[in-house]
Amino acid sequence: MESQACTSRVEFDRALIEKYDGHGPRYTSYPTADRFGPISAAEGADLLARAALELASRAGRPASLYIHVPFCDTVCFYCGCNKVATKDRSRAAIYIEYLRKEIELQAAILPQKPRVSQIHFGGGTPTFLSDAQITEVMNILRTHFDLQDDGEFSIELDPRELTAARVQHLAHEGFNRMSVGVQDLDPIVQKAVNRVQSEDITRMVIDAGRQAGFSSVSIDLIYGLPHQTVASVTRTLQRVLTLRPDRIALYNYAHLPERFMPQRRIDGAALPPAAAKLDILDAAIHLLTNAGYVYIGMDHFALPEDDLARAQQNGTLQRNFQGYSTYADCDLFAFGVSAIGKPAQGFVQNEKSLEAYYAKLDAGVLPIVRGYTLTYDDQVRRDAIQQLMCQFSLDVNAFEQKWQIDFADYFAAELMALLPLAEDGLLNISALPLPKGSLQVSAKGRMLIRSIAMVFDRHLQLGRSQARYSRLV
Repeated sequence: MESQACTSRVEFDRALIEKYDGHGPRYTSYPTADRFGPISAAEGADLLARAALELASRAGRPASLYIHVPFCDTVCFYCGCNKVATKDRSRAAIYIEYLRKEIELQAAILPQKPRVSQIHFGGGTPTFLSDAQITEVMNILRTHFDLQDDGEFSIELDPRELTAARVQHLAHEGFNRMSVGVQDLDPIVQKAVNRVQSEDITRMVIDAGRQAGFSSVSIDLIYGLPHQTVASVTRTLQRVLTLRPDRIALYNYAHLPERFMPQRRIDGAALPPAAAKLDILDAAIHLLTNAGYVYIGMDHFALPEDDLARAQQNGTLQRNFQGYSTYADCDLFAFGVSAIGKPAQGFVQNEKSLEAYYAKLDAGVLPIVRGYTLTYDDQVRRDAIQQLMCQFSLDVNAFEQKWQIDFADYFAAELMALLPLAEDGLLNISALPLPKGSLQVSAKGRMLIRSIAMVFDRHLQLGRSQARYSRLV
């Protein structure tokens, strides 16, 4: 395995990026969510039951929970999340009662309380819920799951919703990691995307979190928004660095107004062109790595002492629907409208509208509408993609022993497809025809890791879905 110093290296090669940049999956799952198909609540329950049996047979195996809170007080024009814009706070109380029903239905499938090492509240805006309502949801979870005292419990925060007292309450309920939405600190950009948020309120929330005992602070930023330039994004990053967050996520804005209605309110003419976006990304990577941040992959950076960087170093880093995560091989139980769970042998997704979600729960059935059962080939390829996306390397010997395959034979077509990428310097393939060699992604290949991972995606080889994937860089 590479050393941490080597793992953190990334090289911005503009010619290679322009050659290989296109569209492709982000691989928060494999197969990707566009491959899910209709399933019944009974079929979804069967996947959950199989996960429960595996948890019971492997007492040390942890579980992870995801709670989706769809409500937002205001709409950020760039947002592509599943959300409900409303100022009616009474809707939260109704939603919690349906969450309770869903959690009880799933818990009834489990033979014992699963041990939970991770919780993530996402949205929407989770703090649309009041302090009392957050306590209520956490108490429901504690009733049906064994929440570990040393677990990683994270929540997405909109600083405009918060006071120092509210942050303290979150810590009291067990949250110890925060993901703080910022996007940009330039007032011109903020106005253009309807996300006006002062640096002072952002700093207050982060300071309050650290005083309350939050062990990790992540800041979310977006590049490619209207009116952004290299100079303006550099100023934002320099101000963010004074907050010294443990993690920084720098997402590429995907402008899809035909798919996401709020984006129609963004002036397309004000968006930076593709060449300018690459300039912004190049400058951002240099600034962040020179400031001591480790390049984790894709759009994530972390301080060397952060658990995300340590997980990459020790081989436990994984990708899931929240991005990069520190716990490998967790079964994910997900609750709420549109939430996606990952039981042991597949995926399940809930109804995407509140009306349909409520209707199924009123009928006493799980609100699952889509899903996927993994084949053996899916599991093999998922592991290969995970290792490349998370570790930038794949040890062939260990992989063959784990899956009882001959790597060169099983992936013969993929290895041939990788040769042009290797010739361009994106990765090193040792000991061709790879009887006992390894795959090592180069520093310049790390920017194009999705291009490399796509070679192993059999579903892409068999034909693309109707999904519109984001740009690779």
